Amino acid sequence: MRVSATGSSEDCGAPARPMDLDNPRQAFLRASVGGLFVHWGLRTAPAHTDCAAWEKDVTAGGWTPDYWVNEARKLHTQYLVLATFHSRLGYARPWPSKIPGSCSTKRDFLGELINAAKAKGMKVILYMTDDPQWHDEGGHEWLDSAAYSAYKGKQVDLTTRDGFGEFSYDNFFEVMDRYPDLGGFWIDNDNDYWLSHNLYQQIYQKRPNYTLSNNNEDTPIMDMISNEQKTGMTPAYDYPQAVYTAQPRLTEADFKLPSTGAWWYDGTDPTVDRGLTLGRLVSNAGSSVKALMAETAQVNGRFPANQAAFNTFANSYLAPIWESLHGTEGGGYMYGGLAPGNWNDGAHGVTTIAKDDPNRQYIHVLTPPSTSTLRIRDNGYRIASVTNLRTGKAVAWSQSGGTLTLTGLGGWDPYDTVLKVITAGRQGIATGVTVTASASVSGHPASAAGDGSYLTYWDNDKTLPVALTFDLGTARKVCYLGLNQREDSVAYARSATEQPARIKAYKVYLSDDGTHWGSAVTTGQLPSTRGVQSIDLPAGTARYVRLEADSTWAAATDTTHYRQLRIDEAWIGTSYATPAVNRGRHP
Repeated sequence: MRVSATGSSEDCGAPARPMDLDNPRQAFLRASVGGLFVHWGLRTAPAHTDCAAWEKDVTAGGWTPDYWVNEARKLHTQYLVLATFHSRLGYARPWPSKIPGSCSTKRDFLGELINAAKAKGMKVILYMTDDPQWHDEGGHEWLDSAAYSAYKGKQVDLTTRDGFGEFSYDNFFEVMDRYPDLGGFWIDNDNDYWLSHNLYQQIYQKRPNYTLSNNNEDTPIMDMISNEQKTGMTPAYDYPQAVYTAQPRLTEADFKLPSTGAWWYDGTDPTVDRGLTLGRLVSNAGSSVKALMAETAQVNGRFPANQAAFNTFANSYLAPIWESLHGTEGGGYMYGGLAPGNWNDGAHGVTTIAKDDPNRQYIHVLTPPSTSTLRIRDNGYRIASVTNLRTGKAVAWSQSGGTLTLTGLGGWDPYDTVLKVITAGRQGIATGVTVTASASVSGHPASAAGDGSYLTYWDNDKTLPVALTFDLGTARKVCYLGLNQREDSVAYARSATEQPARIKAYKVYLSDDGTHWGSAVTTGQLPSTRGVQSIDLPAGTARYVRLEADSTWAAATDTTHYRQLRIDEAWIGTSYATPAVNRGRHP
C-alpha cells in the first residue's frame, strides 16, 4: 500500500490505454477470481529492528509456506501477493540477497512460497515499493546507504527517490534471476529512475511470463491496475462503483478483511465483516474485477483467530456456488448477460455469465427485495429455466416486456442467494443497423457503438446535446433501446472532481425517412448507475431511431468527465424476448 501521511490512500491518474490490452502472460490473472494479499515484515507486531532476530523468530514460530497457500485456497483465490519490501514494514527482503541496503534473510522464504504455491497450481506476485519516505519509521533507520554505496562503488543516498530507485532497480533484476516461476511484480506506483532505465520493458523481455500490476495509477505499460480500499459506495460492498477502468483492462480491487487496524498485523484481532467481505468478492466477480483480499499475518505467518475463522467459513461457503464465480465474466456489461444493479423493492446484486457458455448465467442477490418477487431486465435473453444454485430447487418465473420476474422467493441466504439461469440465446435484437452521430472523437466513431465488439466504443467529443442515430435499413417495429455505457468513470459522485460520465437527460425520436422527426416519443433521465440501461419505447414502427443525450451526470468541476459520453454498445430491440417454452418454462 502507498499511504499518505494522513493515512488515506492516494488515488490519482486518468484512465490510460495499456500497452498490451490483452497478452498471453495475463492468462492466469484473467482466469482468477482473486488473490490473498499478505503484508509481513520487520514491523509486524511485535516489531523487530534486527533482521537476523526477526528471521530467527519467524522460523522458531513455525512459519511454513504451505499455511499461506492453504489459507489462500480456503478463500478460493488463485494467487498471493507478498508485501515485505514495504515502506512501512522495514523494507525487508525475504530472500538471501547479495545486494546490501536493507534487511535480507538467509532463509529463502520467497523461494519456498513460490514452490509451495506452484505445487497447488497458484502463483506468487512480489510487492515492490518505489518509496523511501518511511526510511526512519518508528525512530529506526531501515536503509543502509553506506553499505549500498560501498557495493556500487559510488555514493548513493537510499533515502532519496533517485537513490532508492537505483537500489530497488537492482533488486528487480536479482529477483528475476533467482525466481523464474514468480508470477510477476505488484508495484506501488512509479519511480523516475525505473522509467529512465526502461525497467518495465526489460522485465517483459527478461521474463515474458511475468505480469506487472500497479497501485492506484493506471500506468499504460502495466498489465493491471489495482484500486486500493475504496469506500463510500451504496451499498457499501459494491466496490466496482469506485473503479474507473473499463474491461478488458485487467482491474483489481484491493481491500483488507480486518474491519479495523493497519494493513499489517499490529497485535490486535479485529473482526471480519462477513457480509461486506463476501459482498465485495461477489460484486467484483460480477464486474470482472479481481478481488485482492488482504489479511494480517503474524510474525510466524499465522493469521489472527478472526481472520483464520473467516477463511474456514469462506471455504465451505464458496464451494457450493463456485461455478457462478469462477470461469465467469461480469453480466450486464461488456460480456453480455442479464442486468445487474438496483432491482425492485430495494434489491441489489450482480449477475455473472459463463465464459464457455453464454446461455448459462447466474443472479447473485446480495441485498434481497422486501417482497417475495424479484424483477430483472432480461437484456434480450430467452429464459429456459431458473434454479437455486445451492439447493437445486426450481424457481417459479415468467418473462414478458423485457423483464424476468421471479416469484415465491424467500429464505434468502444472509450473504448471497445465487439463482442459476439457463437461457436460449437472445431474441429481438436488430441486426444490420447503421449507427451515426452528430459528434465523435477521431478514432471512436458512432459505428463502434453498433459493431458488437467490446474493444471499441463511441466518444461524443464532449459535445452536448449530442445525437446517436440508428438506421434499421427498413421500417420495423421498435420496442426498446439498449445502452451499454463505457465503464471508465466512477458510478457515484466521490467528489466534485470525480463524477460519472453517464447520460442524465435524454430524448428519443422516431422517423420513417431520417429527415422528419416530429416530437420526441419519450423523454426521461437515466440513473447514474453501471451496467446496461434500457429505454422502453411506445409501440410504433420506424426505420430510424434517434437518441439525444442532453446532459450527463458529471459536474463542470470534473474537468475530465464533464460533458463526456462514451458508449460501448447500443442496440434496438425490435421485439421483447419470449420464454424458451420448449426447454421448460415452468418448474
